[in-house]
Amino acid sequence: MRSSALAARITRYTLGSVVALGTSVVVFAILYVLGVGTTVCSVAAFAAGAIPNWILNRRWAWGVRGRVAFGREVVGYVAVSLLSLVLASLATGWTSREVHSIPAHHGIRVALVTGAYVLVQVVLFGLKFLVYEHWVFAGRSRIRAALRSRAQVLTAARANRAP
Repeated sequence: MRSSALAARITRYTLGSVVALGTSVVVFAILYVLGVGTTVCSVAAFAAGAIPNWILNRRWAWGVRGRVAFGREVVGYVAVSLLSLVLASLATGWTSREVHSIPAHHGIRVALVTGAYVLVQVVLFGLKFLVYEHWVFAGRSRIRAALRSRAQVLTAARANRAP
């Protein structure tokens, strides 16, 4: 049962990620063709994809409903998203500088720079799933539970010392 639930979650995560990536790629490519800088393109594409991604991941892939656990869900999701955004901005900026010699009217330059954005998302795909699975959408924070457990052990160990 556990493996089928995990497989279903991975499938839903993958489909949600495809929707978010498709949205992001369209926004990125349109803005880049319009002459907007790669950092702004990456930020706008990130925002366009992050909103459906959050909703699809939280509600559909992980089935989390109700009140949002701000510290774990929002902070965790934003941290993972910012890492993705920074890496995408760096990759697209570098790629844009490298392909600048290709004439702007060729679709190759747009495809290569947009491809750099997609590559970052593909590379981070598995890492994001692991972070979402074990921390962001895990229900109860395993990290917080581990820290509490450690603190309780240390407190109990001090209490059990002989004077």
